[in-house]
Order: sequence, then C-alpha cells, then structure tokens
Amino acid sequence: MSSRFENKVVVVTGAAQGIGEAYARALAAEGASVVVADLNVEAGEKVAADIGGLFVRCDVSSHEDAAALVAATVERFGGIDGLVNNAAIYGDMAFDLLISVDWDYYRKFMSVNMDGALVMTRAVYPELQKRGGGSIVNQSSTAAYLYSGFYGLAKVGVNGLTQQLAHELGGMRIRVNAIAPGPTDTQATRTQAGDAAKELVKGLALKRMGQPEDMVGACLFLLSDESAWVTGQIIAVDGGQTFRA
Repeated sequence: MSSRFENKVVVVTGAAQGIGEAYARALAAEGASVVVADLNVEAGEKVAADIGGLFVRCDVSSHEDAAALVAATVERFGGIDGLVNNAAIYGDMAFDLLISVDWDYYRKFMSVNMDGALVMTRAVYPELQKRGGGSIVNQSSTAAYLYSGFYGLAKVGVNGLTQQLAHELGGMRIRVNAIAPGPTDTQATRTQAGDAAKELVKGLALKRMGQPEDMVGACLFLLSDESAWVTGQIIAVDGGQTFRA
C-alpha cells in the first residue's frame, strides 16, 4: 500500500459524502491524517470514524468556523499540510436565473460555493506556511465552461480564485490548483439532474458518468510532491466533456 501521505495532515471540506468522502478515504488509505469538515454531523462523524480521522462541523462561509477548524486540527494533529476545498451547495440547489434568483439566496450560495474556498484558504495557509509549504486543491466544475446559471458563475470564480491564490501563495511554497469534474454519479447529481443525466453522457467522449473515485487520482496527484511544479491549473476530469485549445 502506498504511504505517500504518511505524516501529512489534510483538511477536506464537504467530506461527509460524494466526491469529498472519496477524497478523504483515499487520503487516509495512503497514510494521511484527515480532517472531515462538513455540516452533516452524522455522516461526517461516520466517515471520520471509518478512517481514523477527525470530524469538525464547519460552515465554510464562516470565518469563525474556519478558525475553529484550524485550531481543532492543530490541537489534534499538530499542523496542516493540505486543504481540499470541496464543500458546496449543490444537491438541494435552487433552479433559477441570475436575473430573477432571490438575492439573499444568491448571496448565501456564492458565500459557500465561491467565497468558501477563500475563507478556508485564509484560515489555513499560515499553518501550511509553518510546515514549509503545502498544497490546496479547489473543487471547480465543467459547469464553469457551460451555461449553468449561478452555479457555473461560482465555478468561474473558483477558477479565477485558484489562479490568483497560486500567485499570492507561491512564494510561501504553497501550490493552489483545481479539479473540474464533469457529470459525476453522486446522490447530489441524481437529485439535481434525474433522468437528464443520461442525456449528458451522450455528449461525453467516454460514454459513461464519472464516479467519485474517478476524481481521486487527480486530487492525490495535486496534493502530493509528484506535482511539485504544478500550480494555478484547473484540471478537467470529465470524460471528454470539454475541450479547450
């Protein structure tokens, strides 16, 4: 069994289910001490217990919650080496247009789906700096390249945030990259897309839905020393849904 993350501490937000859970389990399997951050206490505690990690209830849009998570992590594990900003409002996301969505809902949505990555990064990066550097992986989406309303807009923001932070933090030897999954077979996607998910598959070069496990390889690569000279990149893991020259 590989142990490339032995003695490493990685925080994964939105890790109680879906792709975030797959990340957390894979990291633990390769030796990492994993912090499972989520609002779903029951599911999050179960994942943490299964992998010998730490569960922390955290609203990623809250600076106070982010600071408390960092404190709990440092107390338990002594520091932080990596951060995966995966948490998002998605499975129960409202459908509406930018020109008509309730403004308070829109602001809350963006505070989690876009600003949350910045809130968590601001809280965590000093701990990565203390360790001599580290890696941050943001969760984008191919929705950033397609018409996807305010969800797509948030992911465009995540992409820009990734590139800006890569430059701001690069001098501290902190790398920042993003993964852009295509249509992925999670409970949240099944709730959102229903039978329409089958239509999405027809437009993919590889004619199947992605699985959470399909994202794991890219995440582990970006968190590891194998990608030591990779930063500011958005890597599509999408079955060939998008093509960018």
